Amino acid sequence: MIINHPLLGPRDAAEFVYLGDASLIDRPDWQAEDAMEQFHDYGYLRDNPAGEHQELWYHEQGDRSWLVVTRDTLTHEITNVEMARDVARARGRDK
Repeated sequence: MIINHPLLGPRDAAEFVYLGDASLIDRPDWQAEDAMEQFHDYGYLRDNPAGEHQELWYHEQGDRSWLVVTRDTLTHEITNVEMARDVARARGRDK
C-alpha cells in the first residue's frame, strides 16, 4: 500500500505505523463533570467500520509526522492524506 505523504510524496506503508481511529484527535476535556466516562469511551470504545474511514498513521521511518489517512477498509484504497496538525486545527484542537 502506498501513502501519498503531503510533504514527501508517495511512500510505502511499511514506513508508517497505524495508530487507530482519527477521532483520537478529539481528546475529551479532563475538567468536564463526566471526564471519567468520556475518557473511558475515548480509550476503549471504537467503531469497526466497513468502508471509508479516517485513520491516524505515524511516519516512523521518515519525518516522524502524524497523518490522517482516509482509507476504504474493504479495498484499502486511500482517497485522502492530510497532516494531522492541519486536521486538529480545523477541528479547533490546536491548543
